[in-house]
Amino acid sequence: MYLTINRFRVKRGQEAAFEAIWTGRETHLPQVAGFKRFTLFRGPEHDDHTVYLSHTLWDDRAAFEAWTRSEAFREAHKGAGSHKDIYLGPPELELFDAVQTIGA
Repeated sequence: MYLTINRFRVKRGQEAAFEAIWTGRETHLPQVAGFKRFTLFRGPEHDDHTVYLSHTLWDDRAAFEAWTRSEAFREAHKGAGSHKDIYLGPPELELFDAVQTIGA
């Protein structure tokens, strides 16, 4: 398994706008080969921002990389730069290969 995390620092007072952008956008992930799951998390609040994490789980790194080169990726990210005013800087991408998995 392969996990991608984007860490967003959303300016205080812009949380509802950020969540509306994410929950209202058209997703193309379910049709992408190797895609497992997407989750958006709201995290700790700081004086000037709230942390959000988007987690995407993939079969493997190859599936994620294929998606980043796909038309579905371009469609999912079109207009992403038009909301810069709600962020404290760009998102931080983190990539992880699974070492161990334990199920319920």
